[in-house]
Formats: sequence, C-alpha cells, structure tokens
Amino acid sequence: MCARNSIYTTPKPCKHLADYKLRHGFNTYYSIRNCLKTTPNGRTRVAKHTTKIPRCSFCDRYQGRLYFCLMCSSLWCPTHILLHTQSEKGHEVAIDMNRSELYCCLCCDQVYDPDFDKVVVCNQVKDLPGGSKSKTNGFEACGERSSKRKRLDSGIGLDLKKSKLLVSMRDRRAKSCYPLGLRGLNNLGSTCFMNSVLQALLHAPPLRNYFLNDRHNSIQCRKRSGEKLCLLCDIDAISSAMFSGDRTPYTPAHFLYSWWQHSSNLASYEEQDAHEFFISVLDGIHEMESKIRNSGKDDGDCQCIAHRAFSGLLRSDVTCISCGFTSTTYDPCVDISLNMDTSNLSSSNANKPIKPDEKTGASTLSGCLNLFTRAERLGSDQKLHCQNCQELRDSSKQLSIRRLPLVLCLHIKRVEHSLVRKISRKINQYMQFPFSLDMTPYLSSSIVRSKFGNRIFTFEYDNSNSSAAYEIFAVIAHSGMLESGHYVTYLRLKNQWYKCDDAWISEVDEGIVRASQCYMLFYVQKLLYNEAIEDSSFVHISPRRDPFDSTAGCS
Repeated sequence: MCARNSIYTTPKPCKHLADYKLRHGFNTYYSIRNCLKTTPNGRTRVAKHTTKIPRCSFCDRYQGRLYFCLMCSSLWCPTHILLHTQSEKGHEVAIDMNRSELYCCLCCDQVYDPDFDKVVVCNQVKDLPGGSKSKTNGFEACGERSSKRKRLDSGIGLDLKKSKLLVSMRDRRAKSCYPLGLRGLNNLGSTCFMNSVLQALLHAPPLRNYFLNDRHNSIQCRKRSGEKLCLLCDIDAISSAMFSGDRTPYTPAHFLYSWWQHSSNLASYEEQDAHEFFISVLDGIHEMESKIRNSGKDDGDCQCIAHRAFSGLLRSDVTCISCGFTSTTYDPCVDISLNMDTSNLSSSNANKPIKPDEKTGASTLSGCLNLFTRAERLGSDQKLHCQNCQELRDSSKQLSIRRLPLVLCLHIKRVEHSLVRKISRKINQYMQFPFSLDMTPYLSSSIVRSKFGNRIFTFEYDNSNSSAAYEIFAVIAHSGMLESGHYVTYLRLKNQWYKCDDAWISEVDEGIVRASQCYMLFYVQKLLYNEAIEDSSFVHISPRRDPFDSTAGCS
C-alpha cells in the first residue's frame, strides 16, 4: 500500500495462491531459488537441465511455453496443465519456466505474489558482478532491496557498490536499440487484457502527444475537480513512466484501481475481454474530461482526446424493397467491429487455424470490410415501416463510413454463437491484413457512387477534409481458448515490430505479426504515422515529476 495515499491498495493474490501459501508457506520458493538464472538482458527464467530436454509430462511437447508444478515438480504444456490440476488436488500453482512468473492453473493466467517476486529479484542481485553468492533463504536480505521489481535506481537497502551496479544496468538498458516508450507492464493477475490495450493506446500518436505535452496536468486536475481518483491522471502517470527511459517493467496498479471504480461491474480477477476494456477506458476518458470541461455536447462534437482520436461516423441506409425509398441515419463510433469472412471455409475448418501461407479459403481484412459494407436484406421478422408506402415492408440495410477517425480501431469478432447447440466457440482462423490500408472503397462517397453513379453532388458525400490512407501501428492478438487465453500486443515503431507480452519486450519479424490471431487492429492516418517516425527521436518529456514515481512498484 502506498504510504502517501491510503486509497490505493495492492491487489491481493488469487484465492488458489493464497490457499497454497497457507498450506505450504515459502518452502518451495526457497528450494527453487537456486534454479533461477538471470540472462544478460535481465530476464530471469528457470534453468533447464544440461543434458535432458524439458518436455510435457502428457504429450512430450518440448517447444513453446512449459509450466513447472510447485507441488510435484512435473512439467506441463499450456494445453495439459489444466488436466493435471483437475486430476491432482492441490496442484493449482505452477511457474512459467521462460518468465519465472507464478501461474494459477485454475485462473489460467499469471498471478502476482510479492514474496515470490523478492526471491526472483534477490537472484538478479546475486547474479550481478560483485553480487552476493550467499544461498541463504531468508527474505530479510532482499526484502528491503525490492518491492514488485521496483525501479532499479531506487537503491533502497543496497550498499553503495551494488546500487551503482544496478543503476549501471538500468542505464545500459535505457541506451539499448529499443525506441523510447517501449516498457513492459507487470501482470497483476489476469490483467494481460489491460496491458495489451494500454500499450496500443499509449503509442497511438494523438494520445501519446497529448499526454507527453502535458495537455492533462494531474496537479491542476486534482485542484479543479477535487477527486482523488482520475483515470486520466493515472494514464498520464503511465505515459510519463513509459517514456522516462526506464526499461524495468512498470506496475499499473493505480490505474487498475481507478478503472475498477469506474467500471465496478468488471472489477474482478477474472480475465476480461480486451475490446470491452478498450471501450470502457475511452468512456472513462470522455466522462472525466466532460466533468472538467462541464461539457454537455454529444459524442459527435465532443472535444475530449478519446473522441478526437478515435471518433468516426457511420452511415446506415435502409431501402424499401417495394418502392426504393431510402432512409439514412448517422451514428458515431469509436471502433468498427467486423465479422470474419468464413464463407470460403467448411464448418469443420472454421475453427481450425489456417496459417498465412495457406491461401485457400483464408480470410482477409478487405473481405471483412466488404462484408461490413455489403447491402444485407433484412429478414421477414425485421420489416420496417416505409415512410413512402406508409406500411411495413421488406427492406435492405447497408452500412458505410461517413467520416474516418484519426486512429482507426478494427475489432475482429472471433466468437461464434450456435443457436441450435446453444454454445459459443472461438474462431481460431488466421486473417491476412495489410500494413498499409486504403479505406476509400468503404466510404459513403464510394458506396453511394457505386450504387447511383455520378449523379450525386460531390460535396454532399466527399471526405475532403480527411485522409483515407492508413498505416498500422499496433496489433492485439489473442491465443488460447475462449474461456482462457492470453493477450499480447505487437507495436510497429520506426517500421520495426516489437512484441509486448506483459513485462517482456522483444523484437520480432513481421512474419510473426502476420501469423498471429489478430483481435484488434490499430491504424493511424498515414500523415500522422510519418510525422510520428520523424518526431520519435525528439519526443518532448514533461519536466514535471511523475506523481506516482516513488510508488511505481507498489509494495
């Protein structure tokens, strides 16, 4: 808990981890301490056997992620770890061997424990040049050194020599080839959905510039509103921390607490949907800025940063089949949800992953956008009242985009519902998507011209004040099952892709990105993308102090 502000609390561990610690204490933590190895890039993992290749106890799988059961020391792949937990009572907690993070097999996600974290950080200090090689198991030796993988320059409880070594490690990471702003976010227990969306939002050029140029001043905000919790202030704090040059993982505990207060119906340690969280955050930003500005305008005219960046306008044309009369309505939107085009796939293959190099029947983003803007005949149970016929008539509906946003968010619907079997399943099909996207064919001007020809006056439908050329800058991908899975974000910075997997940042090839099961695609207008590349080396950092700087680790 933060001593300066008692309203903030550190999230408690999941109940399965709490039960495990109650039964077994820290004995297992002590025993595995000597099995932890710190790599040159600062990542800690469970050391593998020098002669034997670690394999899953069920399927002999040795590639990818493996979990080490804390109770029986057996190894399991992500597919069969739940099977092991269900068959062996009390075997709910395991360790991710590649990341040295606790994993709850029943919650199906990483869980945080400050006591385990102290063991990991103590091992990192021990592996530093000149670090102590003592094999003592007590937490006292490292309890003062670390709190939730705190910033390495804190120096609390360290002697001067080791403190300098830690700061030196931090400086080497800050001077790495990674662009400024790349920083991992610690998983607080099933919060990969939050971390993935935050990475995309904080690297959207309009939002990044807004917060780094101090357009939202936390000190002035609290003076004006008098509120202790502010979602905007917490995003501002994360933005300052992300672009501070510090490469150690940041803990967004304050933000999580604020979001829970804003969306109390989603406040739990269960895995949430990343798209639902994205909409909730934008709604929270809009609500907070509306209070500050005392604005009562509709979303279409809203000047909050959320709507200035993401707000677009959809056009809906409902046409009477009998007389051809068309009724047109406009609806604001902050994203576009697209159904996957599975028309080329058989029902047996719809849920089977199709790799990008398998061209036959592959779904494409252009196909999804064509499906979104295609005229659809409404069913007989959806007859609408025609103003010209003055009675209920069969009709068709067609959507198009009247106004494009600065940042285009495309949500790919990967959940398929069966009304007959009354079940839902995830669509694991891969989708091809371009890095450069031209949205001209999906604009209202293009749709209307293709329907009626050039008889329509140009000025009525042209989007002359906005660009239809976009460049991709972020992809949120989901792996795993519908009930449980994991979110990661791929960021495109200076035309290089980086994978943000909670606390870990790694450079990846574009082939890895294309092969991912994309769930949310973030595009920005090409002009803004090019400006972001030019300005990325000269990002303005507000000189004011991060209001949560001393509690970034949150003990």
